[in-house]
Amino acid sequence: MRFRLDENLPVSAASVLAAAGHDVDTVPGEQLTGRPDQDVVAASTAAQRVLISLDVGLGDIRAYPPGSHAGIVIERAPREWHSGGSDRPAVPGQALPKADAVPAA
Repeated sequence: MRFRLDENLPVSAASVLAAAGHDVDTVPGEQLTGRPDQDVVAASTAAQRVLISLDVGLGDIRAYPPGSHAGIVIERAPREWHSGGSDRPAVPGQALPKADAVPAA
């Protein structure tokens, strides 16, 4: 899969996804830091990359209807992470399957 990590996720998450066989770039790496959400989604769509973000506003299907972009994943941390739970992975996305385990689109 081709992913783009939003600026609100640690850049280290890119290496976790890449180690799982995914093609990953980042909003900071593409000089999109601070740009409006619409610009980030448009750039991700043009690059045919699924955008991964913590920004719940990107989940608004009125603003970003299905089929108008390459995909948007809103990462939400389980409630126990907020209290320092011991099951927290080192970085977001750590538990994602290897690329060869994901069916091709």
